[in-house]
Amino acid sequence: MQVAVTGKNMDVTDALKDRTIKKLQKLDKYFYSEMEARVLMEVKRGFHKVEILVPFRDILFRAEESTLDMYISIDNAVDKIEKQILKYKTRLEKKFINGDSIRYAELPRETIEENEEEGFEVVRTKKISIKPMSVEEAILQMNLLGHDFFVFTNEETDDVAVVYKRKDGRYGLIEPNEE
Repeated sequence: MQVAVTGKNMDVTDALKDRTIKKLQKLDKYFYSEMEARVLMEVKRGFHKVEILVPFRDILFRAEESTLDMYISIDNAVDKIEKQILKYKTRLEKKFINGDSIRYAELPRETIEENEEEGFEVVRTKKISIKPMSVEEAILQMNLLGHDFFVFTNEETDDVAVVYKRKDGRYGLIEPNEE
């Protein structure tokens, strides 16, 4: 696995980089092809935060962990990624049946069975009218409703967009890609 480790507000030591690479290499057993991972380490207000991104075709495995110790944050974030892979293994197997598929045949059978999932259940459907507004108006509307996200038509681009509240309290904007 190719691992790119960067630090924000800190220098990444060789020991931290080696630990991260060693832990992430255990994920190689799930993939036939060479994978890459991006790791961002940050020290903020005394907390050691690790964010790991592992792109696989059009799927992105992502984990974030923040503790008082960087090594524990690394271990927990890698464990979260592995749990994501195991949780969605059936869907991923079906999606990538040919070529670069995830190799689950090598997993112990009891591990696979205990992580099986029936499927996602939609418990409520809601129809909304999407009106044109600015990003700031959408954020205001989202906060007024007390929601974590809000779907709207961006008046600048005339595209459907989503604003959402991030874990750090700031806001994010999702817009369609024109490819």
